[in-house]
Amino acid sequence: MDASLSLPLLVGLVAVALLFDFLNGLHDAANSIATIVSTRVLRPQYAVFWAAFFNFIAFLFFGLHVAQTLGTGIIDPGIVDPRVIFAALIGAIVWNVITWRLGIPSSSSHALIGGLVGAGFAKAGFAAMEWSGLTKTILAIVASPLLGFFLALVLVAIVSWLSVRSTPFAVDRAFRTLQFASASLYSLGHGGNDAQKTMGIIAVLLYSQGYLGGDFHVPLWVVLSCQTAMAVGTLMGGWRIVRTMGNRITRLTPMQGFCAETGGAVTLFLATWFGVPVSTTHTITGAIVGVGAARRISAVRWNVASSIVVAWVITIPASATVAAVSYWIVLALR
Repeated sequence: MDASLSLPLLVGLVAVALLFDFLNGLHDAANSIATIVSTRVLRPQYAVFWAAFFNFIAFLFFGLHVAQTLGTGIIDPGIVDPRVIFAALIGAIVWNVITWRLGIPSSSSHALIGGLVGAGFAKAGFAAMEWSGLTKTILAIVASPLLGFFLALVLVAIVSWLSVRSTPFAVDRAFRTLQFASASLYSLGHGGNDAQKTMGIIAVLLYSQGYLGGDFHVPLWVVLSCQTAMAVGTLMGGWRIVRTMGNRITRLTPMQGFCAETGGAVTLFLATWFGVPVSTTHTITGAIVGVGAARRISAVRWNVASSIVVAWVITIPASATVAAVSYWIVLALR
């Protein structure tokens, strides 16, 4: 472990981590609000306030299992130093900015994981990897959208059966109200899972510098800072990705929006409970595809969905490459 970092540099690294958290909220705002905006239940400017509020209060409802996984379960915390953290964050931030500018709903979570993997590999090779945590995370890349897809599909079937004797107008009006609840739950799950990833990064940095004593834990000020940064990022929106998620994959009704958000929220709640850092982007995309497929297979624009899948596949290697290069540049400049 390297010598202790000076306080100004440590504060600067924490600020970079919070910048990533802010960009995560900006990039992933679409995950929380795309369905409720596309169904015209809420205007975009109101929807982001709604989502930001529930993003912020998420820490009151969830433990810190995901932060523990990010802090100790992706790469060996014993090899972590300020250069590793800086390079990991640069890898994640660069990839987030690229995909945000292009309107591609890629995963901020997997960009951060890729950043950690790339920076850890640049320092210590494959010995840096914590394979049990990485395996769990990689499996979640596949499992989370599939679970979101399945739950949304089942919910559409149940709701359609329960509403068979109701008029279309009554169903639409009821689910416009219910979508407030489902959007709240999804935003809660988003804030609970995503903000914890930055908490884990900051906590392992503090741990590597001896600020946490002998035991890894997440201080309260780190929790509050990360939840605030994500909420502010959500307030700034992410309109290119909102359009992709809300309209280009499939057209949504309030009933379908409710089913997609509820299926996605259940998936996020389960993942957060078990400490799995899943992608909120993967989850809601799987759920949206599920409700579209429940109507008919042709209702899903599969070319758009497939381009999103390609972005998922390349996110970890792309951010890992940027992080590794960043680590070697910083090492050369020291």
